[in-house]
Amino acid sequence: MATQLLDPQKYKRQNGLTMISWIFVIGVIGFLGVMAVNIAPNFLTDSSVATVMKALETDQEARKMNGKALKRLIIKRLKINNIYDIKHDQIKISKDRRGRKVTIEYQPRGTLIGKVDYIISFKHEAIIPK
Repeated sequence: MATQLLDPQKYKRQNGLTMISWIFVIGVIGFLGVMAVNIAPNFLTDSSVATVMKALETDQEARKMNGKALKRLIIKRLKINNIYDIKHDQIKISKDRRGRKVTIEYQPRGTLIGKVDYIISFKHEAIIPK
């Protein structure tokens, strides 16, 4: 009885993945890789925009500037960081009780695969004290 239970030919167990499973796993990894290659640069750009906005809060020059000069300063700093996608009309300056509030809101768009597109929304705010 004990030899019948341990007979390896009676119980065939699957080891590893089948070919179809491997194709599926490689397809999922490939799709995620394509997404990362297409979308990751937008998040790197956003990181640079966040750095520029954070630096505005402590900048003494920015406190003295009017609206147009402040927009030119922001655009100049973005160009130094190789960011050319943000335009003047995407930068909003409004008065706040603590000072001036600078808001940059933009949506990078691109093609993911074929006719599948993506849109990512980013918004950054900085308060320039009085």
